[in-house]
Order: sequence, then C-alpha cells, then structure tokens
Amino acid sequence: MLTLPWHKIETVFLDMDGTLLDLHFDNHFWLKHLPMRYAQKHELSVEAALDKLNPRFEAVHGTLDWYCVDYWERELEMDILELKHEVAHLIDVFPYVTGFLDSVRSHGKRVVLVTNAHEKSLNLKMERTQLGGHFDHIYTSHEFRAPKESQAFWHRLHEVEGFKAAHTLMIDDTLSVLRSARDYGIGHLLAVKRPDSKQPLRDTQEFPAIASFAEITPPIPENAHPSA
Repeated sequence: MLTLPWHKIETVFLDMDGTLLDLHFDNHFWLKHLPMRYAQKHELSVEAALDKLNPRFEAVHGTLDWYCVDYWERELEMDILELKHEVAHLIDVFPYVTGFLDSVRSHGKRVVLVTNAHEKSLNLKMERTQLGGHFDHIYTSHEFRAPKESQAFWHRLHEVEGFKAAHTLMIDDTLSVLRSARDYGIGHLLAVKRPDSKQPLRDTQEFPAIASFAEITPPIPENAHPSA
C-alpha cells in the first residue's frame, strides 16, 4: 500500500491509455487488428504486413505523429478511426478508477486528464467509458503541438493550467513521460505496474508504482458531493 502526501498535493494529472484505461485495446489494435486489416487490403500475410508496418511505427514512436489518427490515415490510406470502432468493445476502464477520481475531487484537488491520444481516439474512448464528467479538464498533447515526452508540453500546459509543479501528482504508464515530468519539476510521480491486463507485471525502474487505484484512493469526506 502506497501512502501519498495528499496534504501536499493540489493537482492530479492522469494519463489515459494504460493508466485509467486498459492498454489491451491499444495493443490489440496496433499489433493485431490493424495488421490484419492492412494484410487484407494489400493481399499479404499478417506476418508480411507486420514486416512492413513495424519500421514505420518505430520511425515515429514517441512523436506526435505516432499518436495521430490523421497521420496514420494519410500514411496507410486506411480509415483508422473506423477500424478502432470495429474493436471498441475492448475499451475498458480499470477497476476503482471512478472511485479514485471522485474521491480525489471531493478532497478539493484539481483532477486533469493529460493524454497523448489524438482527439478522435480520445472522443471514442470518452464516449465508450463516460469518464469525461469525472475530470476538471481534459487536454491532449496535440493541443500543445508537443508530446508529453517533450519539455515543451509541460511548459505549454503550465501556461493554461498554472499548476504548482512541486504540489502536482502525475500518474502515467510511460516511463519516458514520467522522466519528462520529473525533469520539469513535477513533485510526485507514480507509474503503473500492469498497463495491459493481459500482460505480466513490468519493471517500473526508478518509479514507485500501483497495481490498482484502490491502493491510493483517499476516503471520501463526509458530506462530500462527488461528480456524477
């Protein structure tokens, strides 16, 4: 059980995919469903499709293009959003997430979703999960023209949020994002032990990590009114 110094935390930044939502959807889409559809389009085996796709994925990994639906629709000449709809039933919220969000807000903390997901993917997932009403605000890195791995993201986010870095908690499953947040000065950092429920626990290296949001959910105060 992790003990967070909630009395020192004013703002909570939360990643979406692999943190609040099971990364199984995204991994299944990029590693299985899209290659299958690409193979069908080009009359290839799935293995041959992956041989063509993987270098293109690796070339832009960690950049805004990697996360951009429009980029992949242009590059692959495929309707990426429609393909995501085909497997949207796999989109799933991790257990205890909504209770955590409501509890933290009931303590007067500002709760903000900060995601690298493209707006089209974000909208699909918010529609499927109905999580949108549990945040004070939602930002995608595409608004700031920089991924969370970049210092530019944090500077631009600060311009609109005005958060106090030392009194901010960031929870993310991507270690490079957590390192970027640390470099900016974010005072409290947590990783996620199992971003994909179908994969084993992973090594989060220098970062403390949670297996479940139940570990860090503060009790809701009496007479509090959590978000609907």
